[in-house]
Amino acid sequence: MPKINGKYRFSYGPWNIDEGSDPFGPEVRKPIAMAKKFKAAKAMGFQGIQFHDDDVVPNLDTKSHAQIMKEARAVKRALDSEGLKAEFVAPRLWFAPQTIDGAYTSNNPRDRKYAIDRTKVAIDIKNAIEAQNMVMWLAREGTYIREAKNPRTQVHQIVEAFNIFLEYDPKLRILVEPKPNEPVDSAIISTIGHAIGLGYMTCDPARVGVLVETAHSILAGLDPSDDMGYALAHDKLWSVHLNDQGGLKFDQDKSFGSYNVRRAFNQVRVLEEYGYGRNGEWVGLDVKTMRTQKQNVSMKHLSNSLNTFKKLLDKVATLDRKLEAQLIRERDYEELDRYILCHLMGVRY
Repeated sequence: MPKINGKYRFSYGPWNIDEGSDPFGPEVRKPIAMAKKFKAAKAMGFQGIQFHDDDVVPNLDTKSHAQIMKEARAVKRALDSEGLKAEFVAPRLWFAPQTIDGAYTSNNPRDRKYAIDRTKVAIDIKNAIEAQNMVMWLAREGTYIREAKNPRTQVHQIVEAFNIFLEYDPKLRILVEPKPNEPVDSAIISTIGHAIGLGYMTCDPARVGVLVETAHSILAGLDPSDDMGYALAHDKLWSVHLNDQGGLKFDQDKSFGSYNVRRAFNQVRVLEEYGYGRNGEWVGLDVKTMRTQKQNVSMKHLSNSLNTFKKLLDKVATLDRKLEAQLIRERDYEELDRYILCHLMGVRY
């Protein structure tokens, strides 16, 4: 058996099993209870669950802190009963009426305060379910009209908020998940480079890392494996969200490798060559069910994506490194290109 260097644990979020609604049509499947999603995770070979704060405690803005903690502890017991771990909690700051104009960068100071207070509650939820990390997808931190906000001020507002959170919880680790657009026209923290630079501006850069999502890198016109490698060079790649994307359009969250197998191969390769997971990092999937899937097969995208990762991990492990090195020495990249294609297609080289 080929040697595997990494140590892989897999997670997904409950939103990845959805009802199929989109901006142009209603739901086409029935909701699935959280407990059933937990059981499915274990059965498919996942070890962890990703959460938004209101995945753990629905309608949390209407509840007391004591009630929020009670419901969060109940979710922790449900995870324990299935032998699952919580990978992270992310504050869902893009649905609230107070965050129409952004959360930490809103032009309304009362709404900025709401976002900070809501995030503190999310940190408490994170601790109650014993997740180490908080993911920050800065969904509405940006502009629809550039003149509406000062770009320098926005960066400092986000740093100020992060500093509050880092001081609120001395064990907190923040993972910034950048995306260049959608829902806003232009995000202020749009790429992995922006996210890493943001972390260095905080009061404790050692506790601020990044999460690379395949589709978000592609939407920025970048290669996900390059983004992963850049983050690894900074020792800041603390999680990944693997999926796929058919070009510069809306965020599709297609099954991993379903659009571009070679691009998927290079993501697995950069993780494996680093020995990803040895420091507790997770491999997260963020893939959505096709709207056309019927109720009884609405989880295939998760098992398929996990299987694709494992198949590509085998392709990485069985790559002929001597031949690869020889072709690189000879600068015969056309031949290297042919070898990689043959290897991925499983045909004789």
